[in-house]
Amino acid sequence: MTPGTLAGKRIVLAITGSIAAVETVKLAHALRRCGADVQGVMSAAACGILSPDAVAYATGEPVITRISGLVEHVTFCGDGGSADLLLIAPCTGNSLAKIACGIDDTPVTTFATTAIGSNLPVIVVPAMHHSMYRHPAVASHLATLKEWGIRIIDPRIEEGKAKIADITEIVLACERELLGKPLAGKRVLVTSGPCREPVDDVRVLTTRSTGTMGRALALQAYRLGAEVTVVHDGTVHGARNIRSGTSGEMRDAVIAAFREKPFDIYISAAAISDFAPERTEGKIPSGKERMLKLKPLPKLLGEVISRFHPFTVAFKLGWNEEAAAERMLRDGAGLVVLNTPPAMGAQDGEFVILSGSGKRPVSGSKDEIASVVWQEILAEAAQAGSGKPPAGKRGRRAIHKKPGSSA
Repeated sequence: MTPGTLAGKRIVLAITGSIAAVETVKLAHALRRCGADVQGVMSAAACGILSPDAVAYATGEPVITRISGLVEHVTFCGDGGSADLLLIAPCTGNSLAKIACGIDDTPVTTFATTAIGSNLPVIVVPAMHHSMYRHPAVASHLATLKEWGIRIIDPRIEEGKAKIADITEIVLACERELLGKPLAGKRVLVTSGPCREPVDDVRVLTTRSTGTMGRALALQAYRLGAEVTVVHDGTVHGARNIRSGTSGEMRDAVIAAFREKPFDIYISAAAISDFAPERTEGKIPSGKERMLKLKPLPKLLGEVISRFHPFTVAFKLGWNEEAAAERMLRDGAGLVVLNTPPAMGAQDGEFVILSGSGKRPVSGSKDEIASVVWQEILAEAAQAGSGKPPAGKRGRRAIHKKPGSSA
């Protein structure tokens, strides 16, 4: 969750009578931390589980528990209404059926019908017992809502229950719906984090990289509407996660992913190993000096550029590396992000973004840096779409603009 991503957006948080309603206080706080204005709407069943006062405290607004002569559903979710998004979380099987059939007998279902009729973005977060979730009618209603363009956030299946999705995942989905999707239709591959080259059966040679920057870039790509794949040893919500450990595994995973289906944008944010030690079988005995022979490893970045020609964002670590970054631009990278070793493992840092248009020093948290990097990528895409030659090496693949798209 990134502060400010939802600034100026109004989200109606509609709560139905699932026990998961108790999680909505945290959800409202999380949305507000991202800058959103949140308006609570509760069904009578929800009020029996969670006090409207708790929701009013979490949102900072009086809660709507009945539709009055002020026609609140129209004011917020009707044509020209003040809401940007209707988020129904949690949504019971009962409310789901009513929404799919256009039945309006609670404040939540009335808001839903109004929002759907006015083409307002709607997100539904189901939560119920797993046996209810497996009911054919529930599956049919979910399919209906998806056909209408409504975003469904799948529940977590645990302990015989279809539990409400993780709050981070819900907030991320709201960000994706509300940030305009300039990367809609684009496929993005990010490499992230360290590689670990085995010294023996116990020890590895690695770096201090934590993958924070790569994850931030992948999350921002997802927020902006892209289909995201991340090759790393971790998990990014909303992305396809491909596990890798060594540089060889990362290389094989990246090449296989490109062969499977081309990517428009490749971001090489991983600290891919430059060297690998000659591996010793078993465990090297302790207590004695040991010489390690390191062999250089091939560069994945150049291979991807030459074989697949995506728009490429490279990272260069070190001091006084602008000359090397310029060479990377000449060799086909669209952007190069310079950083220094103190940024590794840290939550923030100082960076320089280089492109054919010049250089841009930036500093801040890695979430903030990721946002700036994507601004630069989209600026390059806009330049390419306007008919101007893209910056960098001639023949580099541009991010072509589709009709009706901003990317």
